[in-house]
Amino acid sequence: MLKNLISLILASFLLVGAPVLAATTPEHDDSASEKVETRDPVTILISIDGFRPDYLERGITPNLSALAASGIYGPMRPSFPSKTFPNHWTLVTGKTPDHHGIVGNTMEDAARPDEVFKMATKDPFWWDQAEPIWIRAEKQGIRSATMFWPGSEVDFNGVRPADWWPFNQKLSNDRRINAVVDWMRRPADIRPKLVTLYFDTVDTAGHYYGPAPGEKLHAAIVAVDSEIGRLKQQLDIMGQPVNFVIASDHGMTETAPERIIHLDQIMPRDQYHLVEDGNYAGLAPLDGNIDALRAAFLRPHEHMQCWDRDNIPEHFAYGKNPRVPAILCLPEIGWVVYQDAPEWMTGIGGGHGYDHREQDMMAFFLANGPAITAAGQLPVFDNVNIYSLVARLAGVTPAASDGSLAPFEQALKP
Repeated sequence: MLKNLISLILASFLLVGAPVLAATTPEHDDSASEKVETRDPVTILISIDGFRPDYLERGITPNLSALAASGIYGPMRPSFPSKTFPNHWTLVTGKTPDHHGIVGNTMEDAARPDEVFKMATKDPFWWDQAEPIWIRAEKQGIRSATMFWPGSEVDFNGVRPADWWPFNQKLSNDRRINAVVDWMRRPADIRPKLVTLYFDTVDTAGHYYGPAPGEKLHAAIVAVDSEIGRLKQQLDIMGQPVNFVIASDHGMTETAPERIIHLDQIMPRDQYHLVEDGNYAGLAPLDGNIDALRAAFLRPHEHMQCWDRDNIPEHFAYGKNPRVPAILCLPEIGWVVYQDAPEWMTGIGGGHGYDHREQDMMAFFLANGPAITAAGQLPVFDNVNIYSLVARLAGVTPAASDGSLAPFEQALKP
């Protein structure tokens, strides 16, 4: 009797813990409807704005580190100027700022003398010197979706990403992840094959607190790493294979208020036109008086060098586009040049925009997925090549660009 009771109890536990199987007959197999959908890989391009390569070595990024260990990663040389908008546009067009036309976060164009390009500008006029990869994809019948990216809100002759959100810095990182996951839950015919995702919080923390190890910067890094881990986990659960390409636009270096160069101590501010200042300065003459501007700025300066647009050194690959200001002034790394220094610059902070060859300006790169082998760290390469990689992974026939697949060929599966 006791033996029968124990057997009954044991059987009940086994039933509770076991999966429920559908009853089937030769005439009607219900289990077929419960089979997991076989999904084609999606390509997700993720930007972690301002993420330096060495942040991966601080022991606080378990998810990114795991992806790097089973994929490819390393430092990546940004384009000059090492600023957010020029480099984000390079990543998705494969062209240098001189060739794609987004030559700064702020810029002017003689064809629109009464307008100034700012980072919220959506007028196609400023963006249409190059076609971003999501427009290229849409024209080829490959559905795209952009969870933020500079330029992703722009209408290219009536073509946009199939899904896109207007940029809102207040939208939390977890909500950005949730939107991408929701896209992946869709039926195959309306599910994106190419997705962009953008995180700005690491860059913001780097500006306010500098790139050195610190609680607030590390909290931002940990939070983004956690969200990327959650994204991968959610997609793994639904059986969605992903080729991740994770990149930053530039690095970050330490700045301090005692390292400020004041433009109006070189030339009175009512005698020149300021286009952009900060980690470099772009200047234009007033009333066409270029000679006075040259006399003031094209001479030796402590901690800064200036050039005519036509004489910017070749290694910058910068100056041929007419949107580049007439005079470019580039401080030594860690110094800043301002007409009016920002109020928040009262202590140690961080900045970027300097010579793109500087170690602190190096951007971060990582790729992982079914199309990528575990080839480890790659030699430094230029960020113009990312476009070719994303196009290959997403099945997009790329436009002519300044880059190629060369840095990644040994790591790509056939």
